[in-house]
Amino acid sequence: MSKKRVFISFDYDHDSGIKLLLAGQAKNPDSPFEFSDASVKEHLTGDWKNKVSRRLDNVDVVIILCGEHTHIAHGVNAELEITQEKKKPYFLLSGHSEGTITRPKSAKSDDKLYKWTWENLKLLIDGKR
Repeated sequence: MSKKRVFISFDYDHDSGIKLLLAGQAKNPDSPFEFSDASVKEHLTGDWKNKVSRRLDNVDVVIILCGEHTHIAHGVNAELEITQEKKKPYFLLSGHSEGTITRPKSAKSDDKLYKWTWENLKLLIDGKR
């Protein structure tokens, strides 16, 4: 089975550390995914949305990595909106096991926030959500 190409959307200002941990899991021998691309640090100006749109064309699934400030992360909200417009499969993943975790404002009301465990991640990437 070929590995799924994953785009990780995350709050660049607050969640870079947990994004690195998630991308690192792609190196596990039994990983069902490969880290393909991630949020861009640029602000929402110019052709930023076009750049994200082109990047999303080359992935199989999008992980929305949620942290404490995700609800005010404009980039994450825009990336999720583009993901939804492109009808790409995605899921919301809690970046922490403790504390307050927020969802992007552009998340649908029925988008579940999943707990981040290795077994959960493998199932979610495989479409079991």
